[in-house]
Amino acid sequence: MDTQQLIKTLAQLASDKQVRIATAESCTGGWVAQEITGLAGSSDWFECGFVTYSNEAKSQMLGVPEALFGSDGAVSEPVVVAMAEGAVNNSRASLSVSISGVAGPGGGTPLKPVGTVWMAWHLEGASTETCCFQFMGDRHSVRQQAVVEALKGLIKQLNKSTV
Repeated sequence: MDTQQLIKTLAQLASDKQVRIATAESCTGGWVAQEITGLAGSSDWFECGFVTYSNEAKSQMLGVPEALFGSDGAVSEPVVVAMAEGAVNNSRASLSVSISGVAGPGGGTPLKPVGTVWMAWHLEGASTETCCFQFMGDRHSVRQQAVVEALKGLIKQLNKSTV
């Protein structure tokens, strides 16, 4: 399924379930929000996007505890969980996706090579779900694959919800 079809499916589900969505993006730099807002009428169900590239922005805008960066690093499950929950807590959205990764070409480590991307999806009143991906390709390709998986995860959350 291409990105435009994913957005249309997401729009229908969010509208039907009257759910507002927020994004908290780091390595994708707002690309998920850009794709969503490319659809006319998305303001009916899309609340906002946080582009929190720096750790300071993640802490200030989303409430990510600074201690997590030292203990786990920005590209980690605890950080994306805090980002996703912070996006809901700091907006009128009830569903969010957060993304933090190593898009490359530099910045990778043996434990977190280039292409490592953590995501979390938080639906108010439900547990936060996470997934770590290992994408292949150049920076653009890693970011593009992350956008697709973020959208698929939002759709999955809405399909599971009883809202």
